Amino acid sequence: MTDYAALAGLGVATIHEAAGRTGIIDVPLTQVVAGSRVAGPARIALCAPGDNTMVHAVVAHASSGDVLVLTSAEPAPVALVGELLATQAQVQGVVGIVVDGAVRDLDELAAIGLPIWTRFVRAQGATKGVAGKLDVPVVVGGAEIRPGDLVVMDCDGAMALPSERVDEVLPLALERAEHERAMRERYASGELSYDLQGLREIVDG
Repeated sequence: MTDYAALAGLGVATIHEAAGRTGIIDVPLTQVVAGSRVAGPARIALCAPGDNTMVHAVVAHASSGDVLVLTSAEPAPVALVGELLATQAQVQGVVGIVVDGAVRDLDELAAIGLPIWTRFVRAQGATKGVAGKLDVPVVVGGAEIRPGDLVVMDCDGAMALPSERVDEVLPLALERAEHERAMRERYASGELSYDLQGLREIVDG
């Protein structure tokens, strides 16, 4: 069983490095709930441009622990999520949402506390009534995301990892985190990365 709490605790940068520096969702993202971090399997809504019908659909089909990935063929600064949809998602057990589009009701979303990362914040609302697709592979910020793939989000942004790589990458990420803990202690005692990583020899000859 995948330890999503451990993955969330490790965070985006550590898992990204352990995975071979892959998977970053390379778009500017606003973290709506300061200090939040989350990891979970992707549930995907591919919306028609400017329409959030499929966001309502993916919320209705979501399971506890899911991370919702909301995008469209033409991501635009139109609000796909606001307070009412976020409330429903939280009740369904969704643990986080990444919006390749916009959100609105920012103060209310922060008060609800559901971890959300969004590309835009805009008051303009989406239309409804055009069917898109649920749980199909998408590309967001250069990262391919398939249904069930791991999505990790924290203050550094977001990343995705193929589900079949999670068991391989988790121990590597834990090892990296332990190495960084040990190095943090050495740096705190006065040692320098300039020396420990052999950089002085490169720069000073």
